[in-house]
Amino acid sequence: MKLSQRLHPRLLPVFLLSLCFTSLCCSQPCRAEEPALKWWKGNIHAHSLWSDGDQFPEMIGDWYQSEGYNFLALTDHNVLSEGSRWMDYSKILQRSDAGILDRYRARFGDAWVETRGTEDQADYQVRLKPLDEFRYLLEQHHQFILIPAEEISDRGDGKPVHINATNLAEALEPAGGDTVRQVIENNLRAILEHEKAHGREVLPHVNHPNFHYAVTAEDLASVVSERFFEVYNGHPGVNHLGDDDHPSIERMWDIINALRQTSLNVPPMMGIATDDSHEYHGKPGSRPGRGWVMVRSQYLTPEHLIRAMKRGDFYASSGVSLDDMNYDPESQTLSLKIQSDPDTTYQTKFIATLAKEDGLIDEHRIGVTVGASDSLQPQYTLTGKELYVRAVVTSSQPPRDPSFQDQKQQAWTQPVGWESP
Repeated sequence: MKLSQRLHPRLLPVFLLSLCFTSLCCSQPCRAEEPALKWWKGNIHAHSLWSDGDQFPEMIGDWYQSEGYNFLALTDHNVLSEGSRWMDYSKILQRSDAGILDRYRARFGDAWVETRGTEDQADYQVRLKPLDEFRYLLEQHHQFILIPAEEISDRGDGKPVHINATNLAEALEPAGGDTVRQVIENNLRAILEHEKAHGREVLPHVNHPNFHYAVTAEDLASVVSERFFEVYNGHPGVNHLGDDDHPSIERMWDIINALRQTSLNVPPMMGIATDDSHEYHGKPGSRPGRGWVMVRSQYLTPEHLIRAMKRGDFYASSGVSLDDMNYDPESQTLSLKIQSDPDTTYQTKFIATLAKEDGLIDEHRIGVTVGASDSLQPQYTLTGKELYVRAVVTSSQPPRDPSFQDQKQQAWTQPVGWESP
């Protein structure tokens, strides 16, 4: 008896329809459904025991994954976590505490944790796992990925100059230079050559410019091929607020872009927020969870995330989340939708630098508040006087782990309106 004869008459049309669908899919490729754009949360500045952090890299990755992050770049100084590396247990203890190995074993198991030598003796060592080994324990499709990266730590004119390179194929040596600007230029050139040689998207960004007050706004404005820097870094020692003789990082951002949009006539710098985490055991210092980027992309891959950031389709955050962020070039309107929390208010300031009629600017026209709103859907339309506009949203609530006194949760959008409509 044929299968169609055994089916109930009411089921026969369904059966025939399914046969047609199967036949069509077998005869021609079935088109995959396009994923929607989505916000992905990530930190691209963090340190482990591979350089000057105090935790095993897979323990760090596990923390970020459990906290709802979608991507993480471990950026140890002048090294990628690759190859064979053993570390004296005594040195690990100096950075952390006596329970670090027990917590490591409890999370990943005795079979995963590798030691050699005799416990309680000077020769006792623990193996540091490379990224290509531990990533398979943590990465999850469409949920969480790890990106190879490095903090290229250099010096110019006796000052520290640190540049992160995210999504490297191999570690890069510091390029050096006589001045801070030369160091930035030389290292950036090496990163861009690496990107081209390996055919991969790489994101370079300048770290904590106020660290030792090493990098000035004029330095960052002059290196025109660099497009990214840290507008917020969660390390308490990077002088985020500046002092009487140095501008805050946010003020520096507007000075950089004022110079770029006038005397240099180049695209503005974009702002990134990061943790720069080193301490993971509750000790004072640069702890995780303080700063991150939210990137809008269809896919959770390094290439798509970096392309989105290069387009400016991301914002920086120390606690405030946005449901939407849009700039309409035709109406020249920047619109936000703020994700609200209970018992919390939000103020949005639209910051611009205003040009004078002769095209020049002065200090009082840099970083001016041109609009403010307490709405959850604030917007600002450019008037034609602005060289650019950006938004900063400030919450009434402090971060869960502040990095400086009286800090509030914030979000920073990228400068828009600088391109001709």
